[in-house]
Amino acid sequence: MLIDTLKLLFSRDLLRLKAEINLYKDESKLWIVEENIANSAGNLCLHLIGNLNTYIGAVFGKTNYIRNRELEFSLKNISKKELADKIESTILVVEQSLKNITEEELKKEYPILVFDQKTSVEYLLIHLTTHLTYHLGQINYHRRLLDK
Repeated sequence: MLIDTLKLLFSRDLLRLKAEINLYKDESKLWIVEENIANSAGNLCLHLIGNLNTYIGAVFGKTNYIRNRELEFSLKNISKKELADKIESTILVVEQSLKNITEEELKKEYPILVFDQKTSVEYLLIHLTTHLTYHLGQINYHRRLLDK
């Protein structure tokens, strides 16, 4: 039951992420950082893609994804189309990977130490949904502030 809810939430919010990226009128504004804004929308998008491909795709989907977190924040000027394609690929990876998790597995320990202490699979997946939503809100605000 929780897995079905998680699939819906990840799909919904990744589609919202794609929509936010596509709503930028001026593609160059995706990469702007001003005043107290620490990260561009483009870099936050890359960060979310890397995060989900690492903690869901590689672990549960056995995709062999290798993360380069530093590049998520240093790459610039990737087109809206390429970002949208990466989001679409991530939607498929997350959907396929979550199919591999049973309700019983949710209670098990997540196999990678992500925080200061071990967590359950359930905890980490819920964390990943809130992490996605948090950055999605930042991207929405970034677009409305800087893409005038």
